[in-house]
Amino acid sequence: MGVFSQAPEQIRADLHLLTVLRPILASAEPEEGCALLLGERLDFDWQLRLVWPCCNVWPQPQQRCQRFAIDPREQLQAQKWGRAQGLELLGSAHSHPTSGAVPSGTDRSLCGISTLMVILGAQTLGGELVAWWLPEAPAAPLRLPWRMVS
Repeated sequence: MGVFSQAPEQIRADLHLLTVLRPILASAEPEEGCALLLGERLDFDWQLRLVWPCCNVWPQPQQRCQRFAIDPREQLQAQKWGRAQGLELLGSAHSHPTSGAVPSGTDRSLCGISTLMVILGAQTLGGELVAWWLPEAPAAPLRLPWRMVS
């Protein structure tokens, strides 16, 4: 992911992008689905422009119901393609098929750097799609507001 020291104040996205993101993440159930988020930083607002679907390559397949990993080669390809389009890799998205849209301890520990993470909670819990800023430990995650744009 990109290295950003400052959290955005809000995340902008159009309804179509979020409509596409939900089924991409949910389609991997019962495993966690994952994607990369490309867009632009506009002062303190970040505008999501593209969802880059990814395969969950967590090394122990039986744990993919509660863990996800994105292939670093896939991430590099998304970054390279995004740069050519004038976009940055802003963060990632993934699903929690059996829990809410809150960063788990594992999510937080595996980040390593401050990053944007969007989580789709379990459909049985309302399937909420939440944007989070995950600062470096020990700081707590910060829920970010969405702003719908056309």
